Amino acid sequence: MNERITDDLEHLVEAAREARTHAYAPYSKFSVGAAVLAGGRIFTGANVENASYPLGICAERAAVAAAVTAGERTIDAVAVVGSGEDITPPCGGCRQVLNEFGPAMVVIAESPGGKRRRWTLSDLLPDAFGPGSLG
Repeated sequence: MNERITDDLEHLVEAAREARTHAYAPYSKFSVGAAVLAGGRIFTGANVENASYPLGICAERAAVAAAVTAGERTIDAVAVVGSGEDITPPCGGCRQVLNEFGPAMVVIAESPGGKRRRWTLSDLLPDAFGPGSLG
């Protein structure tokens, strides 16, 4: 793994923790913050629920959207901090969205109590459907 990415992982987790404090989760009460590292910069997102449940957005996708809006097209790492006792890795839909921007990215998930786990995205989503699958 790139040394710069390793150095930035703690900052990434800290940014995800901070983003979680801004989550809008009045229905589930399950707040999630995410931060992605792209182009040497950190972009954050929080989950945003909606009374029409399917219209909510996950924290990871909000962070990806922020990075893409800033012009980034490759993500090196993502950190996710949920409010549950256990770690909260990205859901299946978020894994698919993240795959679009870096199947080899580092994924770190942490619980509020400090439990932490680390993977590569390709470990979490093996044999993923991606841009190369289209032809």
